[in-house]
Amino acid sequence: MTALRSLFCLVALSAFAAPDTAPFPQPPDIKGIQVQMTDDALALGLHHATINVSLGMLMDLGKKPGNPRWTCEGEEFSFNEGYAGALDRQVKPLSDAGILVYAIILAYPTKDKAKDGILVHPKARADGKYNIAAFNTATPEGARWYRAVVEFLADRWSGANAAAHGRMWGWIIGNEVNSHWLWYNMGNASLEEVASEHEKAVRIAHEAVRKATASGRVYVSFDHHWRISMGGISAQEATPGRDFLDAFARIAKQRGDFDWNVAHHPYPEDLGNPRVWADKTVTFDDNTPKVTFKNLEVLCRHLEKPELLYQGKPRRIILSEQGFHTLAIPDGETIQAAAYAYAWEKCRRLPLIDAFIYHRHVDHSQEGGLRLGLWRNAPGSIADPVKKKQIYDLFKKAGTPEWDEAAKFALPVAGLKSWDELAPK
Repeated sequence: MTALRSLFCLVALSAFAAPDTAPFPQPPDIKGIQVQMTDDALALGLHHATINVSLGMLMDLGKKPGNPRWTCEGEEFSFNEGYAGALDRQVKPLSDAGILVYAIILAYPTKDKAKDGILVHPKARADGKYNIAAFNTATPEGARWYRAVVEFLADRWSGANAAAHGRMWGWIIGNEVNSHWLWYNMGNASLEEVASEHEKAVRIAHEAVRKATASGRVYVSFDHHWRISMGGISAQEATPGRDFLDAFARIAKQRGDFDWNVAHHPYPEDLGNPRVWADKTVTFDDNTPKVTFKNLEVLCRHLEKPELLYQGKPRRIILSEQGFHTLAIPDGETIQAAAYAYAWEKCRRLPLIDAFIYHRHVDHSQEGGLRLGLWRNAPGSIADPVKKKQIYDLFKKAGTPEWDEAAKFALPVAGLKSWDELAPK
């Protein structure tokens, strides 16, 4: 950090109180969901939840009167209070109930040319045909805005401000960044380029979060590809997750290591087949093509390598997005529920796993035909809940004394005699 930037950061710190020193919470279990219906989520007995946060929706380039301001690196920024307030209404009921809330920080394109010029990485494909972009850490203006918005959010949802707005503890920076063409678009770019730019984004977020809270955690997000890339696209569009993870760790150490963690998505090898126990292509060594629930210990072991440790300890893992499809067959709901039981029991045997955050709450009609929810959606709707599935009651009992009895139906479905067969291999 240059002397000039250090001076600017000291000026920016005048907006902060001293960092909140509360330790990172230790919930009683790993149960979580990507929340759609708050009241239902509370009834399910959650301890973890994720909320998507669109940085573009927060940005107010026109500095509308009444919107909150934030000073960062000597510059004043303005943010959309309407959107921030809507996030408050999602976060506060959850955090007030003792649920750990994780923000998924995303650069959705806004179609506003001026805003996207600041928000979106300049290497993102020019035609704008992507769902989520890489953060613009390549230009001074983009990096300043990005730092300012994360500082604003961390301050709003930490420490004393949590009483009014709710509390965030985790910050997932981007989505499935190893498959960047689809989920973190930086155009055609090499692994080294994407890892380097994303390291900047995660580092900035870590610095911003730690100004507000001494224990807030940041996470790097990966899909289930491990030693292979997503099929059908080039090496300039997707990379193996293991290679990206190792490159990210190496770059972070070269620039000065910091406390980053992992948000992994261990979907079955075939997203349309919930029978994760039958995954055929996965192995239990570090060269497995994919890391799913069946071989999740591979990721845990990899993070125990000396070059990946932080202060002598492995990075923590959350499973921040994964679910099981409901097949359109008579026992489709039973197989989906059995897959959840299998995954829960696998996670219980892996101490690095802090959270298992299920996706989705309700089936979504625009998810490529997948029906992952605890609820079915109403015919003709996108995600209006109409009927609970078999998985719903099982999910509710996870982490309770009723679990063992509720889950035992799944053993023969998964071809097991005992859950102890899921001990790490």
